Amino acid sequence: MKRLAGMDASFYYLETPTTPMQVVGCLVLDPTEAASEYSFERVRHTLSSRLHLLEPFRRRLVPVPFDLDHPMWIEDPDFSLDDHLHRVAAPAPGTLRELAELVADVAGRPLDRTQPLWEMWVVEGMAGGRVALVTKMHHAAMDGVTGADLMVHLFDFEPDPSEPEPPTEPWRPDEVPSPAALVTDALQGRVGDPLRTLRVLSRTGRSMLQSAGAMLPALRGGDGPQVVRPFSAPRTPFNGALSSERAIAFATAPLDDLRFVKSVFVTTVNDVVLAACAASLRAWLEANGGVPDEPLVASVPVSLRADGGGSSDVTNQVSAMLVNLPTHLVGPVEQLRAVHAATTAAKEMQQAIGAEMLQDMAELMPGALFNRATRLYSSLRLADRHPPAHNLVISNIPGPPIPLYSAGARVVGVYPFGPLLEGAGLNITVLSNMANMDVGVIADRQLVPDPWTIADGFVDAVATLRSAADAAAPRPAKKPPSKKAPTRKATANKARARKATARKATARKVTARKVTARKVTARKATAKRATAKKGPVKKGG
Repeated sequence: MKRLAGMDASFYYLETPTTPMQVVGCLVLDPTEAASEYSFERVRHTLSSRLHLLEPFRRRLVPVPFDLDHPMWIEDPDFSLDDHLHRVAAPAPGTLRELAELVADVAGRPLDRTQPLWEMWVVEGMAGGRVALVTKMHHAAMDGVTGADLMVHLFDFEPDPSEPEPPTEPWRPDEVPSPAALVTDALQGRVGDPLRTLRVLSRTGRSMLQSAGAMLPALRGGDGPQVVRPFSAPRTPFNGALSSERAIAFATAPLDDLRFVKSVFVTTVNDVVLAACAASLRAWLEANGGVPDEPLVASVPVSLRADGGGSSDVTNQVSAMLVNLPTHLVGPVEQLRAVHAATTAAKEMQQAIGAEMLQDMAELMPGALFNRATRLYSSLRLADRHPPAHNLVISNIPGPPIPLYSAGARVVGVYPFGPLLEGAGLNITVLSNMANMDVGVIADRQLVPDPWTIADGFVDAVATLRSAADAAAPRPAKKPPSKKAPTRKATANKARARKATARKATARKVTARKVTARKVTARKATAKRATAKKGPVKKGG
């Protein structure tokens, strides 16, 4: 048995009938090039043979009576794969639009808490012979990064792999602990380890002091990072109390375009994602009630694994930062520069506060009180009566950089969907998938009936930014025109011309010598004639 960590437990307590806290993924497979024919039985065999590598798949939660402590994970003695793996046909004609409707229905249904908290739906009958896998797992058992890690065990790097190594030891389920045992364990944990609470209290106190020290100068207009305060977001059509209905949309943008934009304007890929979201949301708001004069506020999850701030005992090793989303600006490049400044300030603020503050606060959270407060807040629809804490959630998750296969079929699309939080009826999640950036948009259907315009707007915004980057990129210096080498024919003509010129010159020289010789001979002949006329010279005596 293993106790649920505080951050993981917070997603368990946050769940209400209208806000199921689950992560949904839709993978589109192309089996047309598979070495052997696709079959549902092969999918089932693939999954069954890897259960020992997929730790969350066979464990379930057991709540502690009176919520004296966080629930316990146990290896479910009643586990059956067929309770979690389902087969369904896509509605005709089986395009992504019909698939989105099916995924929305799956995403809106809460998971059964008496079983391991996951489901998989195999969707057959799609256009072009394609198949989809729709996975759903509770956020208490998985965050975005751990979900990507599970893909390594769930999928293959080649279409016809060898069977995975069997487990070294047979799987042994746990006995379901009695209520008395759970209460005793909880009391021993709380009372027997008082340092646990003191340590968390000490870290939380330090984090709160650091937070106050960082925020006060910014709130007073200092030179430090600018603070985005909760409940300062403008109200939009997608902010308000949520229903249980969901709407889904997919999109795909070229990853190289985002990387090129990042390099030209010296930002990050995440900045480009946020700027594309800002441009898409601005267009949507223009058509749905108008654009607020101030920027929207996006909650951006940040993984703690990258900076070593995470813990091996915690599944959800995440924090979050609030970022101004410049929908009030028009130009895409201007939006990107504003986003870069906003994320830079948000990162500085997060570092000043401390990355683990949210995790420490979650550890101190009284579960029963928090869950009842959450349900009361949702049932009274209080989110309609105050400014939004934030407008939406935008996540960027690293995905597979190499081809993946499932049951011999190639994975051609990976579309992620995070949960909606009360008061914010829109979540945009992107995941890099080889050369693509796959985009998943999930919304409350009552607030955003058609999220396809937002998904398509993201792709259009990336294309616009790419065009701007092409125009702004430095042009390589032009090389001076190189002298063309003369052809053999031209060289031969020049050689013949030189020879002809030489012959002419030689002829002129010969002619000149002959003329000179004639002149010399003529002078000699003239001299002889003159001598003959004068006669002999007389000698004096």
